[in-house]
Amino acid sequence: MTELGTLKTVCMDADDIERSLTRIAHQILEKNHGAANLCLVGVVTRGDLLATRLADRIEAIEGARPQIGRLDISFYRDDFATHIAPEVHSSHIPFDIDGTTVVLVDDVLYTGRTIRAALDALMDNGRPACIQLAVLVDRGHRELPIRADYVGKNVPSARDENVRLFLEETDGTSCVEIFEAQPGMRVGSAPLGSRKAD
Repeated sequence: MTELGTLKTVCMDADDIERSLTRIAHQILEKNHGAANLCLVGVVTRGDLLATRLADRIEAIEGARPQIGRLDISFYRDDFATHIAPEVHSSHIPFDIDGTTVVLVDDVLYTGRTIRAALDALMDNGRPACIQLAVLVDRGHRELPIRADYVGKNVPSARDENVRLFLEETDGTSCVEIFEAQPGMRVGSAPLGSRKAD
């Protein structure tokens, strides 16, 4: 057992992640008829890294690189008042999103509350023509009417499980693992670097 809980299974390894991102990049280009007027905005802390990887693939396929931004939703969360010490990062969207097609990128789609917060934060930055959602993992258990346009893998899970993405850039390895959460443990994203000590 680790601070993340008891490991139950590895449902995606590094190669699975790469294949899923390549497929999502092709789907984005197909749906939007290319990369024109397209930008990617990743939800920190790992959605922004996935957005960069997706931009690399889109550029390799299409020969054009979409603009990339990152979005911190700390102050938009509906549980912000009950979070004693929220981990705050910085948003950085160095371009005008008005009239663009924004692909919002996140790691694991769960209740939908993170995406609701991300939509609010994004709309404070401008008025896109269209917002689409790309996630690496959809684990179910939605509490809000939110559905991803692009999904790397559907991973059925129980509510007392943590489905967590780790990436080489922040954690020293790339994989998606399912942990059995311990009593009182928060179900959600793993802290950055939490996999390096294993």
